[in-house]
Amino acid sequence: MKTQTVSYMKEHANNLELDNPILVTQNGKPRYVIQDADDYEEQQQTLALLKLINLSERSASQHGLMDLEDAFDDV
Repeated sequence: MKTQTVSYMKEHANNLELDNPILVTQNGKPRYVIQDADDYEEQQQTLALLKLINLSERSASQHGLMDLEDAFDDV
């Protein structure tokens, strides 16, 4: 991940290449991360899927697994 200052970002905002996220610092401290919108959306979808997997695993460990035939009885 590239690191740039807020001042640099202000000066070069029109010419940014977002092939990789950019960590933006202010007063030497991390302040923002800038990334391509499509990459951000893909990241959000991946996180949502991982959350669903985690919830499913917790549910299975707490309540046991359902037989495949029972799961599709209503279909």
